[in-house]
Amino acid sequence: MRLPLLVLSAVLGLSAPGGAGAVTMTYPNSTTVLHEQPGDWAGAQASGVTAGAGGLSLNAGAASGTLTSGTIRAAAFDELVPSWNAVTPAGGSVSVEVRAELTGGKWSRWFSFGSWSSGPERASLDGQKDAAGQVLTDTLRLNAKATAFQYRVTLRGAGTRVTLLAFTASDRARRAAGLGTPGDRAAWGHEVRVPMRSQMIYPDGGPVWCSPTSVSMILAHWGRNVTVPDAARGTFDRVYDGTGNWPFNAAYAATQGMRAFITRLPSLAQAERFTAAGIPLAVSLGWKAGELPGAALPTSSGHLMVLTGFDAKGNPVLNDPAAPTDAGVRRTYPRAAFEKLWLTHSGGLSYVIAPPRHAPAVTAVP
Repeated sequence: MRLPLLVLSAVLGLSAPGGAGAVTMTYPNSTTVLHEQPGDWAGAQASGVTAGAGGLSLNAGAASGTLTSGTIRAAAFDELVPSWNAVTPAGGSVSVEVRAELTGGKWSRWFSFGSWSSGPERASLDGQKDAAGQVLTDTLRLNAKATAFQYRVTLRGAGTRVTLLAFTASDRARRAAGLGTPGDRAAWGHEVRVPMRSQMIYPDGGPVWCSPTSVSMILAHWGRNVTVPDAARGTFDRVYDGTGNWPFNAAYAATQGMRAFITRLPSLAQAERFTAAGIPLAVSLGWKAGELPGAALPTSSGHLMVLTGFDAKGNPVLNDPAAPTDAGVRRTYPRAAFEKLWLTHSGGLSYVIAPPRHAPAVTAVP
C-alpha cells in the first residue's frame, strides 16, 4: 500500500531574476532549491550555454561555457551542499561554484566543489578557506549566517549537459529543530522492498563504501543492477581519496538514469512521506558506543544507510550496509535514538534518488 504521491512540501522562496518558478523545499532547518526547467534559469547570465527543455547544454562549437544564476534567497544559513545531474561524454566535465551574500551585502569569494566527470578524473578541491568560510569536500561551511547565494556552473566538452542543479542551505544551530515531530501512523507498517547489500563482503575497500553501497541498493530497487564495486569506482573522488563525496554520489546515480539530489529533512515524520510514496532514502548519521541499539557497528563518525520504511510502531527500518552479510542488512532501530543521531550528526541529510517519472507532486503547503 502506498500513500498519494504528495511528498515534497514546496513554497516559492526565490528572488527574481535567478529562479522564478523554481521548486523550493522549505523546512525548519533547511531550504533546498531545485533548478531543472528552462524557466528556472530565466535572467541568469550565460556564456556559451543554452537553457532548454533538456537542461543546460553547450552552444554548437563551444568547447566550454558558463551560466551564473541570479541571487537566490533562503532562510538564514551557514552551510550549503550542492548536487547536480549531468551527462559528461568522454573528456567532458562539470564544475559547480557557489558564493554567499554576507552581512552588509558583501559577497564571499566563489567556492568550488571541484570537477565532476563520469570518468576517473573527477575530484573535489582542497584548500579553500578564508575569513568567510571553507569547503569541507562537499559542504560549504560559513563563519556567519547568510541569507542569499549565487551559483556558477561550467560545462566542458562536446555533448556535456546539466539536467538538474540543487542547493541545500541549512542552519547548523537548527539541525534538530524538528526532533520528535509526531509521525503519521498511516505510514507505519509499510516498507519499500530494497535489495540488501553489505559493504563488508568486499575486502578491498568495502568497510568505507557505505555511501556507494547505499546508492547501489537504491539503484537496484529501481531496476539498475549496479554492483557495489562499480558504484564505488563511479563515485571515487581522487582528491578526497574516498567514495563519500555526497554530490558525487547523487551525480553518479543520475548517470544511471535517475533524478537525484541532496536535501536535509527536519524529521522522520517528513521522511515518512517519501517511503510511503515508495521512495527509499539514503541517510547519514553517526553515533558513539551504546547510542544506537542493535547497530551493525559499535560506533561511527559518519555512516550511510537506506531508510526503507517504518514498522508497525513507527520505528525506522533500514538497509544498513555495515552488516557482515547481505542477509543481515535489514535492521530496525529505535525511532527516538535514530532520529536524534541523524539530525544532530548531519542535519537530516538524505539522498533522494528515483526515476524522473517519479518526480513527486509539488504542493504549496510547507
